[in-house]
Amino acid sequence: MKAFVSWSGGKESTLSCYKTMDKLEVTCLLNMISEDGKRSRSHGLDSMLLKAQSKAIEIPIIQRKTTWQNYEQEFKKAVSELKKQGVEAGVFGDIDLEEHREWVERVCRELGIKAILPLWGKPRTEVVSEFIDSGFEAVVVATKAELLGAEWLGRRIDQRFVSDIRHLAGVDLCGESGEYHTFVTDGPIFKRKIKITAAEKEKIDEHWFWNILKFIVE
Repeated sequence: MKAFVSWSGGKESTLSCYKTMDKLEVTCLLNMISEDGKRSRSHGLDSMLLKAQSKAIEIPIIQRKTTWQNYEQEFKKAVSELKKQGVEAGVFGDIDLEEHREWVERVCRELGIKAILPLWGKPRTEVVSEFIDSGFEAVVVATKAELLGAEWLGRRIDQRFVSDIRHLAGVDLCGESGEYHTFVTDGPIFKRKIKITAAEKEKIDEHWFWNILKFIVE
């Protein structure tokens, strides 16, 4: 069965892709970006970084410009085009936010494709441990400033990170409510590694961002 992966560039979408690649033919990564084409809608990542991931993984990426108001409409257009190319399923990285699952399943049902959520209902510790133990590498690229300060930016997702963050009040271990976002640089689905060579910290409104300025696909 051919499938697309709803792609954010972060750990959950990457792990979901990995967990389904032995069962499905993943034909592309689908990523929604801002109307100016510069940043992803989900994590605020530079769209060029997501293209670099696609290059490193060797799976094509489709990026669609949209406003938040037109998100569903543009998402449906993109998936409808993929369906014409034989895609029958979409893979999503949601864990347990019910409103997200309801949206995913409704949209896929209306389009006549299958919604696959390989991480759904799994304990947070299991999800992040599987990500780390599988050999993936990722860094923190954004945080909610009121919960996680600038010192968290650029930190690797490893067992020390897990140990530190699990003791913080109001912070989900996986960042499922947007407490933090990640960018995956290497792992078992990567044919090449992304090496970050320059980055800077920036606060925009209520969020901290680790803007990756230079990188190499090795």
